[in-house]
Amino acid sequence: MSNNATIADKMISEATASDYFSLLKPRVMSLVVFTGFAGMWVAPGFTDMHPVLMLTAILCLSVGAGAAGAINMWFDRDIDSVMKRTEKRALPMGLIKPDEALAFGIILSLFSVMMMGIAINWMAAGLLAFANFFYVVIYTMWLKRRTPQNIVIGGASGAFPPMIGWAAVTGDITYASVALFAIIFFWTPPHFWALALFANSDYTRAKIPMLPVTHGERTTKIQMLIYTLIMVPIALSPTFFGVTGLAYAITALLLSLFFVFTSIRVIMDDTHKSAKLMFSYSVFYLFALFLALMIGKV
Repeated sequence: MSNNATIADKMISEATASDYFSLLKPRVMSLVVFTGFAGMWVAPGFTDMHPVLMLTAILCLSVGAGAAGAINMWFDRDIDSVMKRTEKRALPMGLIKPDEALAFGIILSLFSVMMMGIAINWMAAGLLAFANFFYVVIYTMWLKRRTPQNIVIGGASGAFPPMIGWAAVTGDITYASVALFAIIFFWTPPHFWALALFANSDYTRAKIPMLPVTHGERTTKIQMLIYTLIMVPIALSPTFFGVTGLAYAITALLLSLFFVFTSIRVIMDDTHKSAKLMFSYSVFYLFALFLALMIGKV
C-alpha cells in the first residue's frame, strides 16, 4: 500500500454528507438506476405494480449499487491514491476513515438486499445480493489486480440491474431478462478498454493489468472491434424475445453500427482522441439503447 494511503488511514475523519455520498459513485449509480428501471418498464405486469413498490425497488437497487461502490473504494484506496483519475476521491484524500467507509458499504448493502426481499420479492433480492458479491469479491478483490480479463468477467456485476428490475416486477428470470443482461455484459469491455487506452499511464502506475498494459494498444483495439461487432446482434435480441418492436430494432441497429464505426476509428487513430470519443459515445449508446427499448415496448 502506498505512503499516501497509509497516511490517509491514520487521519481523523472529517467527512461531510457529500463525502459519503461520493462513496456511492453517483455517476455509476445513475446508469444502474436507469437500466434497472428500464428492466422494470419492459417487464410483463409493470403497469400493475404499485408506485410505492416501484420506488422501493429502485431505491434498493440504487443503494445496493452504491454500497458495492463504497466497498470497492475502500479496498482500492491504495491504487486510487496513485491514479490521477481517482486521487481526489474521499478515501485517498483522507476525508473518510477506511473502517468507516467499509462499515458504511456493508450496512447499506445488507439494508438494500433485506428491504428488496421483504418489500418486493426474494428473487430480485437474491440477484441484487449476488451482483454486489460479484462486484466486490469476484471483480474488485480477485480479478481486477490479477488478469487482463478483469473487466470482461467482472463486467457481469454491472449487467445485473435490468435483470433485477425485471425480477422485481415478475419475480423470475427469463430469456428476455438475460438478453438485457447480455447487452450490458458485452458493452462493458469496449467501454472500459476505450478508457484504459487514454488512461494507460494511470493503470500502469497502479500496476492494474488492463489489456492495454499487458497486451498493448493494437491487441486492445482489435478486441474492442470484436466486441462492438458482437453488440450488433446482442442489441437486437430483445426484439427476438418479444420485449420490444421494430422501431427499437432499427434504432438499435443504427446505434450499434455507429458503435462499430467508432471502434474502427480507434484502430485507425495513432492518438487517443478517437478512444476518448468512443468512450463518450459508449455511455450515450447504452442510455440511448435502453431509452429506445422503453419507448418501443410492445
